This record gives sequence, C-alpha cells and structure tokens, in this order.
Amino acid sequence: MYKKLVSIVVLFCSCCFATVQAKELLVTSPNGTVMVAVGVKTGKAYYSVKYGEKTLVTPSHLGFLLGDSQLGNHVTMTGKHSDSKDDTWVQPWGEDERVRNHYNELTVNFKEKNGRRMDVVFRVFDDGVGFRYILPNQKGEKFVIQDELTEITLAHDAKAWSIPTNRTAYFEGIYTSDLLSQKDTVCTPLTIEYERDLFLAIHEAALEDYASINLTPRQAENGAVRLLTALSPWQNGVKVYGEGTTKTPWRTIIIGKTAGELMTSRLMLNLNEPSKITDTSWIEPGRYIGIWWSIHKKQNTWEMGPTHGATTQNVKRYMDFAARHGFSGVLAEGWNPGWGEGEQVSYLKTYPDFDMEEVCRYGASKGVRFIGHMETWGNSRLLEQQMDSAFAWFSRLGIRAVKTGYVGQLFDGKELAKSQYGIRHYRKVIETAAKYHIMIDNHEPAMPTGIQRTWPNLMTQEGVRGQEYNAWDRRGGNPPAHTVTLPFTRCLAGPTDFTPAIFNFSEVVKGTHPHSTLAKQLGEFVVIYSPLQMAADAIENYEGQPALSFIESCPTTWSKTLVPNGEIGQYVTVARKEGNGDRWFIGSITNEEARTLRVSMDFLDADKSYRAIIYEDGPDADYEHNPYTMTIRQLDVTSQHELILNLARSGGAAVRIEPRKK
Repeated sequence: MYKKLVSIVVLFCSCCFATVQAKELLVTSPNGTVMVAVGVKTGKAYYSVKYGEKTLVTPSHLGFLLGDSQLGNHVTMTGKHSDSKDDTWVQPWGEDERVRNHYNELTVNFKEKNGRRMDVVFRVFDDGVGFRYILPNQKGEKFVIQDELTEITLAHDAKAWSIPTNRTAYFEGIYTSDLLSQKDTVCTPLTIEYERDLFLAIHEAALEDYASINLTPRQAENGAVRLLTALSPWQNGVKVYGEGTTKTPWRTIIIGKTAGELMTSRLMLNLNEPSKITDTSWIEPGRYIGIWWSIHKKQNTWEMGPTHGATTQNVKRYMDFAARHGFSGVLAEGWNPGWGEGEQVSYLKTYPDFDMEEVCRYGASKGVRFIGHMETWGNSRLLEQQMDSAFAWFSRLGIRAVKTGYVGQLFDGKELAKSQYGIRHYRKVIETAAKYHIMIDNHEPAMPTGIQRTWPNLMTQEGVRGQEYNAWDRRGGNPPAHTVTLPFTRCLAGPTDFTPAIFNFSEVVKGTHPHSTLAKQLGEFVVIYSPLQMAADAIENYEGQPALSFIESCPTTWSKTLVPNGEIGQYVTVARKEGNGDRWFIGSITNEEARTLRVSMDFLDADKSYRAIIYEDGPDADYEHNPYTMTIRQLDVTSQHELILNLARSGGAAVRIEPRKK
C-alpha cells in the first residue's frame, strides 16, 4: 500500500511539473486588470505583461551574465509559489498618510542542468508590476554579475520623457521627449505616453546593495521596442559583486490611465521593506530657510572671507527671521573648513568666524534648529571616517538634519556614485545617521528608489536640475516647461529637493533668472514634494512680501494627495490635505503658455463649507515682462464648487482652503 501511495504522489508531481513546463504561469492584479505571464521557450526564461486586452510588454528575456556564462538561457521551470497581500501601513511622513499594499504574487523557480538556480518574484498591483530576482545561495560562493540581461520589450514605439545616462552629471538634466526608439541609454524613471489614455513609468525599487539601472532602447520586430538593462559599473567593468543569496532591486512598471495616476501610485514604496526605525518621533518634516541663494548669486561666499555667508552673526539673523515666520530650521553651507583652495575638509571643526555651539544654543532659544552641511567633494571615505564623530557632535547640539553633498564626478576618484560602490556608501550614511537621530537631505545622490520607507530619516534628495541653475547657468537657467515635467519624471522616484520659492528674479548672469512668475514659485512649493522643503531665497527678499504668507502656512507632510489635472510638460495641478488637519493646499503651474484651469472641489467634505485663499497671477502678469504681479482673493467654496485658476505664461497659482468656523 505504501509503495502504491508513493507511486501516485510521484505521478501527480510529475504531471504538475509537466504542466508547469508546457504552459505559461499567470498572475493577475487584485482587480484583474494587469496580468503577467511567465514561461520558458527554447530554454529561455521570459515574462510578458497585459493591461486589460492590451499587450504592454511582449515576451521579454530574463537572466544574467554571471562571470563568463549566462544564467537564464538553458533553464527549466521547477516550481512555483503564489501569495497575496492586502494591508494598509502608515507613513511617519509623506504624500499620503495611509498606504494600501494590495497585490498578488507569483514566485517562479528556474534551474539549469548544471544545478544553478534563479528565482523570479512577480508582484502585480492594480497600478502596475514589480519583479525581482533571487539568486539562491550557491554553496556560499562569491560571484560577479557582469550583466543583467533583463529586457522590457514594449509592443510598440511611443513618446517618452527622459534624461540621457551619458553626459548628465548628478541626474541634473532637462527631461526631453522623443520616440523611445530614438533615445540613447537613459536614466530611470523613464516616463512613456504609451497610448492616448495609457501612461507608463519604468524604474526600480529597493536599491540596497546593487548597481543603479539604466535602459538602452533598441528597435525590435513588428515595431516593438526592446529596453535592455544597462547597470552602472564598477571601474573594472563588473556590475555587481554578490555572495550567498542575492536579491536584486525590483524592476517596476507603473501603469496609469492619466499621467497624474503615475504621480499618485505608491507601488515603489510598497516594494520596499517596512521601517527599520521603531521610534520615529524624532523625525520632523518642516519648512526651512538658508544661506544658500545669496551664495549662488555671488553676494556671499562658501569659504571664509569678507563676504562669508556662514558667520555666527549672519546665521543668527536668519534664525531671528525663521522664528518670526514659522520656519523650523536654518541651513548654512560653508561653516566648516574645506571650501578654500588647499583646505582640508573637516566636519569636526568650524571656520573661526562661526561658533557652532553658540549658533545651536541661540537657535534653541528661538525654537529653531541649525541644519548641518557636509560636502565631501566626492571623497566618500572621508565622510565615512568622520561621520560617527560628527553625527554624535551634531546630536549633542540638537542638530536633527544634515545636508550631504558629493560634488565630484567619481567617488574617491574612481567609482560612479550610482554604482554598487556608491550605493553601499549612501546606505552606510543613512544607517549611521539613524543611530544618532539625524535626518538626511542627500545631494548628488543615486536616483531614489523608495528606501525612505525602510529608513524614514532619508527625508529628501536632489538628483535634479534644481533652482540653482536659475542663478548662474550660462544658458539662461531652467526653461518654463521644466517644473511641469519634473512631477511626471524625476519626482516619481521620490521626494525632490528642488528648492522653490524664489521671490526676487534679479540677474547676476545676464538672462539667467527663474523663468516663472512669483505665483508659480508659490505653486511649486506644493507641486514638487519634499518633507524638508526649503524656501530658498535670501531673507531680504521675503521681508514685507505678502506672498510669504502662503509659504508660512504650507505644511510639508500630507494625509492625502490628488492630481486633478495635468499633461506632461504642459501643466499640472496638485491638491494635498495637510497631515493632522482639515486644510487643503493646491499648487497649479503651467509652461510658457497661459491657460485657465478648472479644478473641481469634489475632494472636500460634503457636509462642510470652506474659505479658499487664492494666490494667482495678476491680469497683466508675464514671466518675461512682468513676473511679480499677483492677486490674492478669497471666496467661499463647498464640494459642489469649481475653482477657476488663471495662469499667465509660465505662471501659477497657490490655494489654501480652510474649513469655515461655524
């Protein structure tokens, strides 16, 4: 009897195995709209993606070049495992307080004849797909990934927005649109208008100990476009060093019927691990000001001298302003040696005209914190050597936020910042900072991938062509379409330290200034999200300016975010509800075209009445000829109303909506 039972079990398993080999494995999103198929054809592992009846990704190769041999070209499927999840988690800060994590999962096991294994995990959400590789422990041996062979083959060509990987330092480029097939290797996020009512964003999530992804488009058969993975290499050409069981980042495809739905997807965050910081009470989003714009405008210097910006007296002056106007912190770059020619960088010493202890004591008496700054000039090892001591010192002084910087084309003179070498460094800094209750604002970063869910002290990052280009760029600064393109491209990767809210457009370089109106600068404060949001102008330019009242009231963490309208590179409106409150804030901005936008108030509570305070371009406002004209008006609204916002060329509007008191 026992032998018969064993025979039946073996036969059953054999039949199941034969079925796995003969057919594609399928997994769909919870609502059934997104479907992923996985299989093997002529020994090659592949996957495909459909959205409803439309094929988005045709059969695309999976695998690696490990050493000098390929993994994924001569495999069989040996097993599968299905799972699902539906829960909601709470962010300590973010664009939405509560995030639903709802997906169906399929893990497929592949094996070569020589015994090497490769597992691929697919998580399918209603708004897209994430998949990652797990390379099981191969006897604990070390190995190298020379290339990741993942392909994303789109069924047809389409308009796409991107910045090129080559010749773009620090991701500080202008996002341009073209047919995907005409592009060179590009950085992600890669945003695609796949069809008129179908948009895609391709990126990665949970980049922890791996190389950053880039994508190389190649034309394929029948009008398809194949995106080839191009990992950022080490200097010696190796892409990734692995040991034991290795998990790659998730490759992500967000799908939306509108471009705005790409902005409100939380797929990337959901693919990251929950917070490793148990007590997040010390993590404090907020508005801050800084001695920054005046340096970029050549009025002050980073290094010590007659116009040094980071002096004790000047920082105290900024702290007085911050206390009067509700800013939580003051940043001062250039407080430490290392900015002058031949100076040795130190994060444990100050210039003689800056007294760190006194500044922090004075700030505490005003309810304002000093924000530290640690520029490495690309010397990541120097920061690693000093950061424990520096963070301990900062923590003792009550400093809770530090801006790090990596101006320098290569880390330590040899490795790309977005290579595995750089990714390992960034992670060390974040984890070390957390030990000392320090929040990080990372400049010249790798492109964000949602790690802030796991390490919520990573507040915001640059990785964008920011406001400073409007101070000194010899080509004239950022074009009007720049900040109406970023929300659909760079900002999809995570919080963006663009540094908005310039109120004075005077020029140091002829023709270079913010190519916007004053009202657009206010709108950007809402549209471009950062939990540490800097009002970037010098305080002299804020004094006596009625527009400052909007900045003073605007939160930097939200309970809900909506995108009522938007077209990539044309215009966008973002509505956000404050955390722990009932007020709503709206930012609306446009490119070089003037337009009137209608915004439904249907997101307001139906049983309440509200007062809307609207800051918008004046009737004769124009970004080239009359950028400062702005009107402030008030009106009563309910959920049945529609706001009509008048935006000048490269103009904007900012709205605060408050419940009316009964």
